[in-house]
Amino acid sequence: MSEQKKLIIGIGGASGVIYGIRMLEVLKSARNVETHLVMSKTARMNVKIETDLDASDVEALADTVHSVAQVGASIASGSFKTHGMIVAACSMKNLSAIVHSHADDLLTRAADVALKERRRLVLMPRETPIHAGHCKLMMEANQLGAIVAPPMPAMYTNPQTIDDIINHTVGRVLDLFELDTGLVERWQGPNTTGK
Repeated sequence: MSEQKKLIIGIGGASGVIYGIRMLEVLKSARNVETHLVMSKTARMNVKIETDLDASDVEALADTVHSVAQVGASIASGSFKTHGMIVAACSMKNLSAIVHSHADDLLTRAADVALKERRRLVLMPRETPIHAGHCKLMMEANQLGAIVAPPMPAMYTNPQTIDDIINHTVGRVLDLFELDTGLVERWQGPNTTGK
């Protein structure tokens, strides 16, 4: 019997909440993955703006939901074993708080715990264009041990829909946790696409 993986999905306040939502949708049917969701207040607002869903619809996709205000939740402690955390999408405010250990809510505290426990933390910052301060924050996050994975579409897959772009990005991030969800079209080299 394979080990149950506990994975924290943080949805931050940046545009691009669909990345976190799609991860939850995909992981809902994945065997041996237990998801823990925490959404910022702005993420809850962006769900309404960017999708046809309500925050409650997103919460229904997770195994466990934690309030962003509940800094005493299980995922706020290093003694609660997880395989890591993904922040999708990660606002620059979230990124700054994580880099500077300003863990004043559960999303940033859980990310801080992932770093201090040397667990995988993947941040998907969603902002453009970026200034030197943003670049510095991403570099510092990387130096602390986080993986910075801005959602940048792969074009070698010849995506036909927005879903194709979202799915490939989500699949590549889940690859970082050794979760092959079948979303990624694997590069086989040139001359394999029939073009």
